[in-house]
Amino acid sequence: MRLPTLLTACAALAVVGALAGAAGGTASAQVPGEQPADWPRYARDDWGTRFSPLDQIDTGNVGQLEQAWNMVLRPDGGGGLLGGTVPIVVDGVMYLPLGNGVVALQAHTGRELWRHVPEGGGLIRRAVSWWPGEGANGPRLFYSFGTGLRALDPATGQVDTSFGTNGETLFDGAPYGYPPSIFGNVMVIGASVGEMPRGTPGNTRAYDARTGAKLWEFNSVPQPGEVGHETWLDDGWDGRSGTNMWIWYTTADPATDTVYITLGSPSPNYYGGDRPGDNLFGNSIVALDMQTGAYKWHFQTIHHDLWDWDLPAPPVLFDAVVDGVTIPALSETGKPGLMYILNRETGEPIHGINEMLVAPGDVPGEWYSPTQPIPVLPKPLSRMWWTTDDVVTAEDTTPEHAQACRALLDSYGGRFFNAGPFTPFFLHKPGDPPRASINMPHNGGSNWGGSAADPRSGIIYINTTESGAIGWVEERDPEGDYGRGTAASNQRYDRGSLAGPGAYSSFSASYQTDDGQRVNLPCIRPPWGRLHAVDGNSGEILWSSILGTTPQLPEGRQDTGSNNTFGGPIATAGGLLFIGATNDAVLRAFDAASGAELWGATLPYAAQTVPITYQGSDGRQYVAVVAAGAPATGAPRDENNRPLNGEALITFALPN
Repeated sequence: MRLPTLLTACAALAVVGALAGAAGGTASAQVPGEQPADWPRYARDDWGTRFSPLDQIDTGNVGQLEQAWNMVLRPDGGGGLLGGTVPIVVDGVMYLPLGNGVVALQAHTGRELWRHVPEGGGLIRRAVSWWPGEGANGPRLFYSFGTGLRALDPATGQVDTSFGTNGETLFDGAPYGYPPSIFGNVMVIGASVGEMPRGTPGNTRAYDARTGAKLWEFNSVPQPGEVGHETWLDDGWDGRSGTNMWIWYTTADPATDTVYITLGSPSPNYYGGDRPGDNLFGNSIVALDMQTGAYKWHFQTIHHDLWDWDLPAPPVLFDAVVDGVTIPALSETGKPGLMYILNRETGEPIHGINEMLVAPGDVPGEWYSPTQPIPVLPKPLSRMWWTTDDVVTAEDTTPEHAQACRALLDSYGGRFFNAGPFTPFFLHKPGDPPRASINMPHNGGSNWGGSAADPRSGIIYINTTESGAIGWVEERDPEGDYGRGTAASNQRYDRGSLAGPGAYSSFSASYQTDDGQRVNLPCIRPPWGRLHAVDGNSGEILWSSILGTTPQLPEGRQDTGSNNTFGGPIATAGGLLFIGATNDAVLRAFDAASGAELWGATLPYAAQTVPITYQGSDGRQYVAVVAAGAPATGAPRDENNRPLNGEALITFALPN
């Protein structure tokens, strides 16, 4: 059963007003150390499973879910600052960042308990982090104010001045705009650095949750004498920026004192002539000693990245059973849509890796890796090959859309190159006829949302987006606009397309519907979004279901799947997967065993984040999600017919 759009009910709720107005049973299997009723961190547990042992809501009754309570975080027109936000719940209290503050709510009613608004303002995003305390130190909440961490007393919302210096500790090095990942007394942070070739290092650091003292720093670009330094030729390592953990959470195995960080691509993104070599630890999972930051092992998913396919979400941990032997494992999926299943204690692939020969490009001075690592199993979760048979047809969508896609292809003169995985982009000189590469899945695959896993079975759940890019590499125009962080760069080459310098044109085309809307849709045949279940024990894909719709298409053609780049699933002992993520602004529940869609509710905005589930003090199981940004179809528009942005927290439960 699909519920109506929740905008009106959400906006009208008086119990918790807009930000602008204020200064069941459980299953036995769970990752150790987490209370079944709680959702105490972004991905719920140290392993990042997003698995809840709650089973009050199950496959038999999920269709009865109804709205419980809601909170307007930012009214229509307030901007989309809170996309990606995930609340946490501990002992019946929900803690949530509001952009300009933090709020504590009674988790089963939404009643506000306290509100913290820092002096001098600042932006508080994504989540807050819970620390349970130790000895004389009571529990604390932590958030980042960009250049440091601040501690709050979770009972009152007041700054805990016993931490650091008057409740704060400042970062040494790059800023980081997100909360720490806390494992025991160790708080791990990444680095928010601009996409410039030279500048502040993107190093990962750790601080003590008791005192605020810095514990360690890991060089993400290996310095002389360190493991991986030899992968930077011609001194390309010297002063290099980028190669950072930019995501806002990570995972760990406390049993072995190991934290796993995922690192982005080296800067600049699309040209590496000044950084020849494989460029460790770019695009790598790196295992570090949790207490000291000492290197344990790494696995690089892309050698010498030229596609901006940095690793976003961290790995999910689980135990695999292979030929009767239990193997401590992890699974990592990134933008290419390839899932790497590794032994989490050694970094060795469990189901095999092929170093596959890939095509080189022809950009002068560029260094091309001759091979890239492709898992034997699982098979790719996103399409990585393109032929003309993949071009969308009128029967897939509409005649107008198909015609717009053909016109896009014709504008490039019908000369395209695709060599499958890791297709390179070629040099285009001024005056030359267009000759474009088509690369898939571009920025599709799996992105910020990441994976969930059932630790009882070793099954991994992941959503992917299908997309493509058309473009080339061109010599930079000194006066050209090449996007954020690169305008002042002295690099010689950058991406380009008919859309202009600095752009790989998305392989999509727009057309006008009968009601006057301008719709932009992919030019590859659907599905454009899917949800998968992968058996981590065997590497086999168990099922793949279409995720999302395109409401702008005619009836009978809307089940296309949808872009779902910025959200991810959770799993429960009730046999369910909950996921938002899609552009059609629907929160859905799927049968974890079969992939069948069982329930959906249309939200006021797209839930481009991860939902949570928890048990309130009233004993009921709740599902909650933050929806933010552009509103769902039919929601209010301004006087110029532009959709109004906004944000809301929405919760669901079974009837009382």
